[in-house]
Amino acid sequence: MTITTEEQLEQLKAIGRICAKTRDAMAAAMRPGMTTLELDEIGARLLAEHGAQSAPMVTYDFPGATCISVNEEIAHGIPGERVLAEGDLVNIDVSAAKDGVFADCGSSFVLGEGDARVVKLCRDGKKAMWAGINVVKAGAPLADIGDAIGKFAKRGGYTLIRNLASHGVGDSLHDEPGEIATWPDRSERRKMTDGLVFTIEPFLSLGGRMADQKSPDDEWTLTSRPLAPCVQYEHTVVATPRGAIVITLPG
Repeated sequence: MTITTEEQLEQLKAIGRICAKTRDAMAAAMRPGMTTLELDEIGARLLAEHGAQSAPMVTYDFPGATCISVNEEIAHGIPGERVLAEGDLVNIDVSAAKDGVFADCGSSFVLGEGDARVVKLCRDGKKAMWAGINVVKAGAPLADIGDAIGKFAKRGGYTLIRNLASHGVGDSLHDEPGEIATWPDRSERRKMTDGLVFTIEPFLSLGGRMADQKSPDDEWTLTSRPLAPCVQYEHTVVATPRGAIVITLPG
């Protein structure tokens, strides 16, 4: 999507706020002993109350309103009977549509008290996302995003998952300009155009480099290769000559 009118921007901001509020409410509701299905039901109810539809459901017939990934799972986890426990690393990814406009956001959380290395990974995962957001500017190379995130990761001794990319969003869940690397990519030659809408979502890890299907009977859930803790933080942004407008803030 490319924003060309104030009305489009307001519609995008509206669904962005809904996604962010839903993600944050789910995070606040997490408790040891809760199943991921129970957590997803909270998200589904909030989206419905705001007149929004789950984007993965309407786009891909995903078996959940949100994606909830726990510990070894790094993305697209299916809500179900898995029971959350103290210290779990939980990623909540909320994408939704309203009035034909889509937004997407995600965050990783340690439930209660957890491993200090993973707590630090969460803190730095958010910083990695902002390193990418801070270089967004109309007219700048898209490659600046991956370069900035890559520099941050290297400085901290982290790895990046290199087959899960940022993407265009707005008119659909996965929109033009297609995939956008959140790691250094010398082949990237495109530029950020004024009004372009896309996500920034690095997957920062303590050793993981690629994402693989978790099991033959689960076509959705992904784990890292090699297996290692991994976090994802994601905002939907709009490129402008003055920098990024971050859409998925709770407001």
